[in-house]
Formats: sequence, C-alpha cells, structure tokens
Amino acid sequence: MNLQAFADLLASHGLRLLPGSAAVPVDVLVQLPDATIVRFTARGTTLRLRQFAPDALTSIVIAAECGCGDHHPQTGPNRVTLSAYAVPLAERVLDGELLFGWSRHEAGTLRLADAAGHFFALLDTLPTTNTRTLVGVA
Repeated sequence: MNLQAFADLLASHGLRLLPGSAAVPVDVLVQLPDATIVRFTARGTTLRLRQFAPDALTSIVIAAECGCGDHHPQTGPNRVTLSAYAVPLAERVLDGELLFGWSRHEAGTLRLADAAGHFFALLDTLPTTNTRTLVGVA
C-alpha cells in the first residue's frame, strides 16, 4: 500500500491524509472530521497515536540548498507539520514488545498496509466528540 492508497482508504472513512506523511517508516498525519489532528508513528517496538487540537498544525519553509538567490529562490517550499509546542489531547500506544514479542525495531519496519489495521484499532479507542463518526468496514 502506498500513501495514495492509504489516503483513499482514509477518505472512505471520512478522514484526510495531510501532507508531510511518510509510508516508510510509518509517520502519518490525519485530519479527523472534527478537525482534530492525529499523528500515527511506528518506531522501535512502539506504535503510537496522538491526537492534537486543530491549531497544532504549522507550516515551515524549507530553505533552498544554497540560499543565495542567484540560481535558487531564497525560500523553498512550505511543509505542513505539527508545532514543536503542540501538546497531545490524547495518546494511545501499542507496546509491540509486550503484545507481539518484538525486540528491536520491528515497528519501524512495518509496511503501511500492515500498520493500517493498528492505526484504525488505536483510532477507535480515542475519546469521541459529537462531530466524529467513523464508518465501519464490512
């Protein structure tokens, strides 16, 4: 599964994959219907889902390689990311060592297709708001 296929899967659940997401290692930003943001990561032996307020997103400018302005613009593209000061509203963690017997970096080697099930399982455990509804997969 690539990011576009994952984005399509999310869209079928009323969710939106945000720019700045990566399939390897898994690190995705997703906007929920209530506008909150979740970040799902797979690192070491841990799968982690953190929920943030909508204003936790920020944009940073990637500087041009040389920055001289002669042959490259002085400013590069914008990248959407979470603010360094963002504090999670909620967090859910799967301990792969405890649950699956992982011992090193197995979470970091998960393919996005394998991690997607864990993403939805963790998402289902987050506190719900009045505007958030998830559609089940048949």
